[in-house]
Amino acid sequence: MGKGMQMCLAYGGDTLNTCIYLTRLGLPCRYVTALGDDPYSDWLVREWEAEGIDTAQVERVRGRCPGLYMIRTDAAGEREFTYWRSEAPVRQLFSDQASTDQVFAGLADIHTIYLSGITLSLFDAESLERLFEALEQHGGKGGTIAFDSNFRPRGWQSPDEARAWFTRLYQLVSISLPTFADEALLFGDASPDATADRHLALGVDEVIVKDGPNGALVCSHDERVCVKTPEVSNLVDTTAAGDSFNAGYLAARLKGASQADAALNACILADEVIQHRGAILPVELMPKL
Repeated sequence: MGKGMQMCLAYGGDTLNTCIYLTRLGLPCRYVTALGDDPYSDWLVREWEAEGIDTAQVERVRGRCPGLYMIRTDAAGEREFTYWRSEAPVRQLFSDQASTDQVFAGLADIHTIYLSGITLSLFDAESLERLFEALEQHGGKGGTIAFDSNFRPRGWQSPDEARAWFTRLYQLVSISLPTFADEALLFGDASPDATADRHLALGVDEVIVKDGPNGALVCSHDERVCVKTPEVSNLVDTTAAGDSFNAGYLAARLKGASQADAALNACILADEVIQHRGAILPVELMPKL
């Protein structure tokens, strides 16, 4: 390692970060993924269970290891990722119809399924077709689907591929939680309002467009409001800013809060997260929402 470089072992990932914050905010959560049978996978399961996450649907695959990535942050708190996850066992989660049916049979009692664009980028086209069919059935039975596009170019063969899958999924989604910078990069949106308009036109019920220090644009077919919080002066690390925002929003909405109040909740949590290093706040630093 270079002089002065420090490294530490931690866990995270966009949907996992959201799951942890949802659990801390009082929502029972089950995390669906696949790990190996190595000591690091054992450690991950123990850590997640200590957070209160239901790990009943964390599949363990013999002879495999979890994906690995490293994060570097610059002086402004912005991140740079390096990935080693091409062989991560989660990529086989929907590899055949029997596996897909097994996953969704376990989700029969779940009201809201949350996933991201990074989730989609893990799977080949055949796996995605099986996943989309199962999500459509979930929605048809009264379930809710929440989605953060979280576009990362390196996860896709081309922007066209990502655009096609995202557009299809928006037609199944009830709650969309995109980041404007991602949507502008992928779809060329000129403003958060343009992002919201496109999602609503595809059938999304409520859209919350995250726009960094500008706050969030909260939209439904009947309402549109911009929610802001005070500027953060001690920005340390933007890792999990959007993930924690999503948790704050979903937790409040699922407990009956209005869209605007839920977005304010989300901003308060995200603002605290970015003032500390890493994806997961020490539990004692969780803001009281």
